[in-house]
Amino acid sequence: MKILVVGSGGREHALCWKIAQSTLADEVFCAPGNGGIAGDAVCVGIPSDDIPSLVRFVKDNAIDLTVVGPEAPLTAGIADAFQAERLPVFGPDKRASLLEGSKSFAKEMMRRASIPTARSGVFSDVDQARSYIRDADYPLVVKADGLAAGKGVIVTSSKEEALMALDEVMVSRAFGDAGSSVVIEERLTGEEASFIAVCDGEHIIPLASSQDHKPVFDNDRGPNTGGMGAYSPAPVLDEASYGDVLEKILYPLVNVMKREGITYRGVIYAGLMMTDSGPYVLEFNARMGDPETQPLLMRLKSDIVPLLAETARGGSIRNMDLSWEDGPSVCVVMASGGYPGTYEKGKAIEGINDAEKIPGVKVFHAGTRLLDSRPVTAGGRVLGVTALGDDLKSTIDKAYRAVSCIAFEGMHYRRDIGHKALARLS
Repeated sequence: MKILVVGSGGREHALCWKIAQSTLADEVFCAPGNGGIAGDAVCVGIPSDDIPSLVRFVKDNAIDLTVVGPEAPLTAGIADAFQAERLPVFGPDKRASLLEGSKSFAKEMMRRASIPTARSGVFSDVDQARSYIRDADYPLVVKADGLAAGKGVIVTSSKEEALMALDEVMVSRAFGDAGSSVVIEERLTGEEASFIAVCDGEHIIPLASSQDHKPVFDNDRGPNTGGMGAYSPAPVLDEASYGDVLEKILYPLVNVMKREGITYRGVIYAGLMMTDSGPYVLEFNARMGDPETQPLLMRLKSDIVPLLAETARGGSIRNMDLSWEDGPSVCVVMASGGYPGTYEKGKAIEGINDAEKIPGVKVFHAGTRLLDSRPVTAGGRVLGVTALGDDLKSTIDKAYRAVSCIAFEGMHYRRDIGHKALARLS
């Protein structure tokens, strides 16, 4: 098979790396790719949002399967465009992708499906939103309704902070048009976890559990980012809770969307808060997480291509299963100085080869490009240094040993990835 991966981040690098291992994959392409992906796939200079050009490339090159990584082309309707040309594509269509593209739509689907989630209100008028904040008798989270690259969520501790966050989103438009409306919801208490699964429109195959680290600094301080690291499995999501997510959240969601005339084919990502009352949904995404994909695919023993291909063709995945390495995997994101704010690009990166000499380590490129055949920074999140090991403590140590091999000007990273899991296991 000829397979195209759409996207340019660490998630897409992990997908290309894993897909290239399949006996079914003869050639792997990535559009547009990045400096590291070029080592695992043929990079094609087509932006991920240039849907007409992607369709032409797939037709001209007889691509058998297209796998869409990021959310922006999904919400723009890339799956619809491919399906109209009878081209197999892995990813939900435009209506289904509203689950991520509009937090208010997701809240409505959760309401109809009786899915546990925080109390909330949706507002496009800033004065009405301010009144809601002033009247609320619980701590609040302010969320831009649209896509904001994982950064449009502001957790607050007081009414004053919530009002300031509202102004940042709706008045200053810190997240652009994504903040033309907001979801203001109750701040839940607990520990977060990521539950990622593949759905064929009816049947669901869950991936292993994982946990992301959103805030930029250690101990979950600072503004939210696209993700500063992740690990799998997540001890907070025990076997009982795992079953609850499938039976009380994902299957009810898929069924209620089907009643709305929406067949959901692709990845469903439930961002969860594990509360004393069980799992509550914070958000849904319509694609694999980044950086959760990196440790998940490091642990995945199965060939991923049959699952992707059958879903893309509109077939059934009912009898499919996935097998996983027993040991954990840990990913530490190395970011540019200033991220998630403004940052400079073009900084030379040293030491990647040394890091990958450590057994069980893979460095996934997120924001890099090649300059005279050498990697330089080209984004906020630059690398996802990922380690696979036998136990969590040694795997964390291995990941940070690999991180210590790498250097670029201004780099920063969290030093506590996986510590929550260690505390649970101790």
